[in-house]
Amino acid sequence: MLSDLTAGALADAAARRESVSYADVERAALDQIPALNALEFLAPADRIKVIAEVKRASPSRGDLSAIPDPAALAQTYAAHGASTISVLTEGRKFKGSLEDLRAVRAAVDIPVLRKDFIAEEYQILEARAAGADLVLLIVAALEQDVLSRLNTFALSLGLTVLVETHSREELHRALEIEAALVGVNARNLSTFELDRDLFGTLVDEIPTGTIKVAESAVRNADDVRHYREAGADVVLVGEALVTSDPAATLTSFLEI
Repeated sequence: MLSDLTAGALADAAARRESVSYADVERAALDQIPALNALEFLAPADRIKVIAEVKRASPSRGDLSAIPDPAALAQTYAAHGASTISVLTEGRKFKGSLEDLRAVRAAVDIPVLRKDFIAEEYQILEARAAGADLVLLIVAALEQDVLSRLNTFALSLGLTVLVETHSREELHRALEIEAALVGVNARNLSTFELDRDLFGTLVDEIPTGTIKVAESAVRNADDVRHYREAGADVVLVGEALVTSDPAATLTSFLEI
């Protein structure tokens, strides 16, 4: 499934490139105001921090929420304590778009993450041109030389990179490129099965000074507490927020 999602994202990027050339998107990216330093917003604190996600659907769960106004949802997140907003821009399975990202960027003054299946520089330039402050790189989707190259490229644009892992081997690959923001995703992107204890089994191998993000398997405040007690600095939450009262749910998470 991950390879299919990545191939689809690359095909969609190629289609966009027919109308917006590499040179044009590069120019737009370089003309953007500087990206916010997401590491400062997500730095470890006395309480857990939350990356709150604008997420309409997923391959494992299907439709979650229509989200007719992603900017309004993002404003709700920001007003109730989110440290960063994640925007799913993949259109085939997650029903997102770069237009969602642009709308969210215009609506909030906290960092915005482009969450997609990124495998080439063009997609990173698109993210910066749309106002993103962070991009996601999924270790499992990329050969190590490509992961390293894309990480360096994103950093050169002033972006923060969330490097997502799903195993000990992938974590070591993330640390090899000196990732400053490392996510451990409980969801296996091949089978979509969840391992709620994966973060806890790997966290001790993440160096001090690296921001630790727990992803997936957050249904309620008890799950947030579970991750916090295991050593998470940040949780990334989508489904639990978009399928509930996002303000009340987010508030309960931030009380942990």
